[in-house]
Amino acid sequence: MQVPKEGDYIAIQSYKHDGHLHRTWRDTMVLKTSENEIIGCNDHTLVTESDRRHWYTHETALVYFHRHYWFNIVTMLRDNGPSYYCNLATPFVLDKEALKYIDYDLDVKVFPDGEIRLLDVDEYAAHRHLWHYSDTIDDILKYSTETLISWIREQKGPFSPGYVSLWQERYQELLHRD
Repeated sequence: MQVPKEGDYIAIQSYKHDGHLHRTWRDTMVLKTSENEIIGCNDHTLVTESDRRHWYTHETALVYFHRHYWFNIVTMLRDNGPSYYCNLATPFVLDKEALKYIDYDLDVKVFPDGEIRLLDVDEYAAHRHLWHYSDTIDDILKYSTETLISWIREQKGPFSPGYVSLWQERYQELLHRD
């Protein structure tokens, strides 16, 4: 797939380690592309689960994907301030169908008050046993969790001051262009 341009819409597909499709977001507007990263925006986007149930996202969210980091970051724009949901996952790949990654269950949530919480540790342990995650994958995910938490504490990337307003403004510009 050609690299999408700003204002294009792409699908996002999350897979599990065994190769089955986990979840699909239908329309994500691309706000920025570079050699290594894609920043996009979901706004009340249709999400389809692997069992074909579907729902719409509740709020506008900025999404951040990188080709070298084993995590992606969803910034949910809420009235009480941004909340971050970070998936420990493979770096993304892009093909003619969608932006794709493998979700490794572990998540880090950052609340508007700055509280950081590691989620789904039990799910990760169960899937690691079921799908035989290698020690290498486990080590990469531990290192990636530490890297992600350092980004949060150092206010790097999507956690930096001004990130939300910059990309929220860009989304509005692209949404209302002629």
